[in-house]
Amino acid sequence: MSASDPKTRPKPGPWPPLPESSPLPPSSWAKKTGFRPKFSGESNASNSGQISLAPKPREPQPVNQPDIESGRAKPINPTATTTTTRTSSPVAVNGTDGNSNNKEQPVKRRKDSDGGGGSAAPKKDSGHGANGQAPDVAGSVDGSSRRGMRNSGETADVLPQSINDDGFVGRHSHMKYELRDFPGLVPIGLYGFQHYLSMLGSLILIPLVIVPAMGGSYEDTAIVVSTVLFVSGVTTLLHTFFGSRLPLIQGPSFVFLAPALVIINSPEFQGLSGNNFRHIMKKLQGAIIVASAFQALLGYSGLMSLLLRLINPVVVAPTIAAVGLSFYSYGFPIVGHCLEIGVMQILLVILFSLYLRKISVLGHRVFLIYAVPLGLAITWIAAFLLTEAGVYNYKGCDANIPASNIVSDHCRKHVSRMKYCRVDTSHALKDSPWFRFPYPLQWGTPVFEWKMALVMCVVSIIASVDSVGSYHASSLLVASRPPTPGVLSRGIGLEGLSSLLAGLWGTGTGSSTLTENVHTIAVTKMGSRRAVEIGAFILILLSLIGKVGGFIASIPEVMVAALLCFMWAMLTALGLSNLRYSEAGSSRNIIIVGLSLFFSLSVPAYFQQYGISPNSNLSVPSYFQPYIVASHGPFNSKNGGLNYFMNTLLSLHMVIAFLVAVILDNTVPGSQQERGVYVWSESEAARREPAITKDYELPFRVGRLFRWVKWVGL
Repeated sequence: MSASDPKTRPKPGPWPPLPESSPLPPSSWAKKTGFRPKFSGESNASNSGQISLAPKPREPQPVNQPDIESGRAKPINPTATTTTTRTSSPVAVNGTDGNSNNKEQPVKRRKDSDGGGGSAAPKKDSGHGANGQAPDVAGSVDGSSRRGMRNSGETADVLPQSINDDGFVGRHSHMKYELRDFPGLVPIGLYGFQHYLSMLGSLILIPLVIVPAMGGSYEDTAIVVSTVLFVSGVTTLLHTFFGSRLPLIQGPSFVFLAPALVIINSPEFQGLSGNNFRHIMKKLQGAIIVASAFQALLGYSGLMSLLLRLINPVVVAPTIAAVGLSFYSYGFPIVGHCLEIGVMQILLVILFSLYLRKISVLGHRVFLIYAVPLGLAITWIAAFLLTEAGVYNYKGCDANIPASNIVSDHCRKHVSRMKYCRVDTSHALKDSPWFRFPYPLQWGTPVFEWKMALVMCVVSIIASVDSVGSYHASSLLVASRPPTPGVLSRGIGLEGLSSLLAGLWGTGTGSSTLTENVHTIAVTKMGSRRAVEIGAFILILLSLIGKVGGFIASIPEVMVAALLCFMWAMLTALGLSNLRYSEAGSSRNIIIVGLSLFFSLSVPAYFQQYGISPNSNLSVPSYFQPYIVASHGPFNSKNGGLNYFMNTLLSLHMVIAFLVAVILDNTVPGSQQERGVYVWSESEAARREPAITKDYELPFRVGRLFRWVKWVGL
């Protein structure tokens, strides 16, 4: 008979229940953060953004199926008694399935030799397992399943989770494949391609913005897009093998977009004649190469481990949110050039990602996963049909004639619609070769200028802060424990080397972990490292086909801007979602985040608007005006390079948000629980747990050569 049969159900726990403030059984995470069960995001959301549960009754808990959309575990009936495991199936004491009617089986179980079944047994003289955590009863009973042993009391996430033995919301029970799962080449290849396809907007949109801003042609855009795909594939492989080893995609980060636009719109480039694109690209390459070397030094020297003491969710949240908010001047002003196409694009993405998100096709939430590519494809087809139907044909007007050469008032009136609404203004697809291999220094020898390099060095710190949040959030989804500080430092160092490759190949921006990747992992339920690696190989192959880059380069600019409206909004929300690790309702945190966000918009506005009269006739479009601050900023000394550096740096929204947040969060008193301090695995304890070692240890026995480097490894 099933263990959950009401007739055989054990009696409930003691009555009356324990008081709400009764402390939970001690664990290393609880002692480090000072976690108290009265701070519950379920019962008292105003007090805490962290999800926890009431103290666990002494009798086993019922199966609690979490809701993927609400992001919280459903309320528990305290009278039920079924034990919950990571696979969300009851487990009897003898390790057999306690519910004979439950036919759901885990997709794949790891072998004991993979570190999944034989975790270190807890010491007899202690009530905790390895790394100071409470032992996982379900995991020790069913030794063949690594999923059962991953219920950890370290922290909680807003995504679907299971309930562990300490009564906290633990690891996710929804993931189809976790970090080291490998169900086979064909399914993992399909999942890997799906993973990258859902990240399409993050990978291709930045080149479509910066190359035209540099004066590049459609052919230049196609080459940069192919280069971005190639470098992203190579650096992702390097990161999954020798970086943090988490399934995180490396690519052109939006963190580097604002400083790149500032450099592109520098006063010294305004009067250039001829091929501006190559000249500006070489300056960008030089700045990125210096910044990447600085970031690699920050990681591999161990300085990142020290910086971790200053980086908490209250710092990460406004910093990343400011990255998305800083591009408001570019989004809808471009969409307004062709409202029927741009608004259609925005509405379709919103429709797919929100209203149709629960619709499943063959077990996959197609509309939620592919909201961006589906919206892009439908809008593109609609724009193509309108163009072929002659809606954007105007008698005597040619869309390929520059606006400055148009004499007719009739054509001048419609030049915006001809340029932004038609899909045939680009010849990139027709002119692109079928095969092209991206190679380093393809734009020429990089040019180094210290003022631009220093700006990029500061921005690389912001990119590292972004990655810290991504490492922690993704590890909660797919790994047995969060990485150690040494593994995190190793990942940051590898990201520096990745940016070095991006600088040598000439992508126009540095390389970093894509923040949207965490959301993609949660939506696709694919956390396998192998899927990301196979997807990276596919990306490299696509980069060698020149027509792919030409096809992407032919996306009309208004569609790019419409997609960016969604991507930047998503980036802002993902940044703020880091507050779930802290007490989001704390007045201390509310004030710090509010001040950080407000000053991140207000202080840069002062620098960007300083010295510009309302009637001034600027040579750049209005949406690029925030990035010409170097020529008119308020900081004015005898050193022109210092003026450039200070005016540029203080005009970047994310820099101001980071400075305000890191100063306030580390000086205003607050408990670790209130601040939501990130918890990282301890190095010594990690070496004793086979699961953690398998998750983060370097392959090919490379780690043995660097065991003496304690700050960049387990």
